[in-house]
Amino acid sequence: MRRAGPILIVVIGLAALIVDFFPGLRAPASGDQSGGSRPIETKLGLDLQGGLRLEYRVKPVEDANGKLKQPSADDLGVIRQIVANRVDRTGVSEPLVVVQGSDRIVVEMPGIQDVDAIRDLVGQTGRLDFVPLGTTQMNQGDAVDLKVFKPLFSGDQLDSASIGANQNGQRTVDFVLKGDGAKLFGDYTKNNIGKYFAIVLDGQVISAPVIQSAIPNGRVQIEQNQSIGGFPLAEATRIVTVLQFGSLTFPIEELANTTVSPTLGDAFLHQSMLAGVIAILLVVLFMLIHYRLPGLIASGALIYYALVVYALMRLIPVTLTLAGIAGFVLSVGMAVDANILIFERMKEELRVGKSLPAATEAGFNRAWNSILDSNVSSLITATILFLFGSSTIRGFGLTLIIGVLVSMFTAITVTRTVLRLVVARDSTRKAWLYGVSESEFVARPVTRGFRGEARGRV
Repeated sequence: MRRAGPILIVVIGLAALIVDFFPGLRAPASGDQSGGSRPIETKLGLDLQGGLRLEYRVKPVEDANGKLKQPSADDLGVIRQIVANRVDRTGVSEPLVVVQGSDRIVVEMPGIQDVDAIRDLVGQTGRLDFVPLGTTQMNQGDAVDLKVFKPLFSGDQLDSASIGANQNGQRTVDFVLKGDGAKLFGDYTKNNIGKYFAIVLDGQVISAPVIQSAIPNGRVQIEQNQSIGGFPLAEATRIVTVLQFGSLTFPIEELANTTVSPTLGDAFLHQSMLAGVIAILLVVLFMLIHYRLPGLIASGALIYYALVVYALMRLIPVTLTLAGIAGFVLSVGMAVDANILIFERMKEELRVGKSLPAATEAGFNRAWNSILDSNVSSLITATILFLFGSSTIRGFGLTLIIGVLVSMFTAITVTRTVLRLVVARDSTRKAWLYGVSESEFVARPVTRGFRGEARGRV
């Protein structure tokens, strides 16, 4: 590991420099199964780029017995997906739609122009329509002009929907229509066999199968003949979800909207970057004054740490927000904290008469348990923030997780490797370089110690 350590450090450092400063690089797009890619770039959040933040409350509805029905986690997930689909249609780059708490939907859209149009679109109740297309073939995602293709009936005529199977065992999507819808659909299918009929949500095609036979009883089965096994499970689940929850069964109301101008976001970014630079410089200054040569090595490792963290943020990618920058600055202090524990242990070992190489190894070995415990506790806290916090808190938690993990690598591997190389040189074996006076060494008797080395010598 001692031989591989320097090579690993150099390789990771070069890779981080390339990711940080070479434009035009691309990475595989997350969740993309078709080999697509995305540019490697720094993603700025709403507070740094400017844009619109909307917060909605999902309101309860009365059931058949007149009792208020509260939205479940599944209901919130479906509503979030419908709202996300509407936002995507506006062409907003990298919108963020998240569930917050038990009845909140938060939408963040960077760089938008027409605020009122966005608010009107997102706040709609949602409409599911069953639309005859005649001989016009359409695919999933196509836009339908409902003034040209008149809906036969709307989603309120849907009684239930589920995943089923046909006589050949192929997976299908089954749904049942209510009285009026069943009659209208039965009459239409009897006279229009071989024509297309679409399920449409907010003017967008969800599925557009061909009518294969008359369906007089309102029990509809959609097949996918192109696939041997019928519908893929994910596709069938998606269509059933739209049929069940396409129209928002729970109304939403806007609670708050916040607009951040691009100018203000740019000012926030510069102020945050300045704060980060000042924080790093102050830490470096402290380490140089108090720990001298080890402090210089730790400062170099800190710069290395910042480059690697920034590269990971661009690769994952992490949306950088004000809270994220706060998490990064906090992790800078935690990265140096590990080095402080190590260097203090080193000074203790030097003062009791150990040689410099022995004190170096003992310092790292004795400090490791404390470093591990403190970082694990920080990771547990940051993970809880990431899993259960709001969007702002999640950004802080994710940045802190990345920072803590990288800081453990730089403190234990980078600093240790460089320090081993440094203490092996005769020119660096001077007590004052490590914050220990010469008298503390000279005054002690020379005895055999660590690995046969003479104590009291550096």
